[in-house]
Amino acid sequence: MGSVTDDDIIRRRLLIDGEGGNDDKRLNNLLKTFVRWYSSPEDEDSHNTHQRMLSMLAQCEFTMEKSVQVHAMNIAEQENYEKLTKDIEKKIQEATERITECKAELQEAKRIRKNRQEYDALAKVIQQHPDRQETTRQLQSLDKELKSFADTKEKLEEKLELRRKQFLVLITSIHELQRILEESSTMSEDEKKEEEMEASTL
Repeated sequence: MGSVTDDDIIRRRLLIDGEGGNDDKRLNNLLKTFVRWYSSPEDEDSHNTHQRMLSMLAQCEFTMEKSVQVHAMNIAEQENYEKLTKDIEKKIQEATERITECKAELQEAKRIRKNRQEYDALAKVIQQHPDRQETTRQLQSLDKELKSFADTKEKLEEKLELRRKQFLVLITSIHELQRILEESSTMSEDEKKEEEMEASTL
């Protein structure tokens, strides 16, 4: 048999206490009132007792319906949070994959740049040959290509930085969601305590 969690304890307490509204006491009072009414002679006081029992029964039914609605709402909220969590996880995965792709593109750009640098070194050797005009044109072409690859590298680095910022935004959203869930749980506990205090004063 598995261990009993805090949620199981709270759920069982709500079923017994009627969300802290002392429903068990109401039912006991209703039962005692019914026994007295059943065993007492029929008179005007008996009619009043009957009306009071109907009122108590209606109050218990209302509380029960309220608990059912709250339970349904909690389930819907839980499903919504689960869906939101899955969406965030999916976006994180997509961002991670995109960052990996950008890193690969950056590595390719570095490799191409290295090749261009080697081409530039070779071009310097070629410049020592007599046909300097053709060599100059080739160098100009290589410079344009090198500039193009430098621009590509800069764009890829900007994309990588953008993906990093997006990833940080997603992580921040997850922490904010966890904080909201924790605050919501804390507020529920505080509300339950306030209702118990109000019920105890009745």
